[in-house]
Formats: sequence, C-alpha cells, structure tokens
Amino acid sequence: MKNIRPLLVLLCLATSTLMLAPGCSSTATSASTGEYLDDSVLTTKIKTDLARDAATPGSAISVETFKGRVILSGFVDTAEQKNQARVVTAKVTGAKEIVNSLIVKTSKATAGEYIDDSVITTKVKTALLKADGIPAAAISVETYRGLVLLSGFVNTAAQKSEAAAIAAKIDGVKEVSNALVLK
Repeated sequence: MKNIRPLLVLLCLATSTLMLAPGCSSTATSASTGEYLDDSVLTTKIKTDLARDAATPGSAISVETFKGRVILSGFVDTAEQKNQARVVTAKVTGAKEIVNSLIVKTSKATAGEYIDDSVITTKVKTALLKADGIPAAAISVETYRGLVLLSGFVNTAAQKSEAAAIAAKIDGVKEVSNALVLK
C-alpha cells in the first residue's frame, strides 16, 4: 500500500501536466501563459514610466501589449507628447515593436462634446459586443470630438475592417481611426 501511494501521486502529476500543457503553448493568435504574464508586466512598466514622465500625459495614453508588441493609443495635446511617449516606451526592456497610434488633438472639446463623446464610445462598444465574430473585449474604443479611435489586437483583417465599419455606422461618429493591429 505504501508503494502505491507515490505511484498514484506521480500518475496524477503526469496527467495534470498533460492536461494543462496545451493551454500553455503559444500560437500566432494567442499568447502562452508566460507571454501573457510578460506582456502584463511590460504594459505595467510602460504605464508607470509614462505616468512618471512630466512630458507625457500618462493617464491619457492607453497601452496594449501582445507578445512584446506595444500599441500606444489615445489623444494627446501636442506632437511632442506623442513623440515622447514613443521614446519612453522604447526605453522599457521587452518592448519589441511600438505602434504609436496616439492622435494629437486639434482643439479643446466643450463639455457638451465630452458628453457626446462618452455616449458615442458606449454605443460603439455595445455594437461591437453585439457583433458576431468581433473580439470586442480586445478592442479599445476612445472618442474625441466625434473621432473614434479603435485600438488593440485582432486575429484577422476582416475583424479589423468590420470593427471600423460598425463604428462608422454609429450616430455622431464623424470619423474612425482604425489602429487595430493583426496578431
């Protein structure tokens, strides 16, 4: 009986390892567990560095990471802020590629436009959630004065195009900037 117990433990460990191993592997459109954790750490480091940098509006910049590829998105006040965000991101170890999709604002939004933009963002997110085949949870939506910025990582060019088409159909959307990146 004493000899059987260690064998059962070993058998259980081997079985659980085989069951969990497929979930840990990486494919072209999904990160392994290790890559996911690395991306989370990288995103956090970049967000922290952007927040600490006096020349960037860190809280206005969204950061998304997939397998070391980084997307910077959002709306900034100046071209210098956009460039500085790229410089800060490039200094972080692990950032393999940087897609700088930041948009420079042309003027200040009024309170009414800010409210309208919030409504538009909500409508676009809702429409994306309702659409079949669109990874809505992976798509960031930001709006400024009727300009909708879509960013994030998607699996196919069709998903990228469809997301932009959905956003363009929403009342109040003046323009769509499609910064979605293929995995």
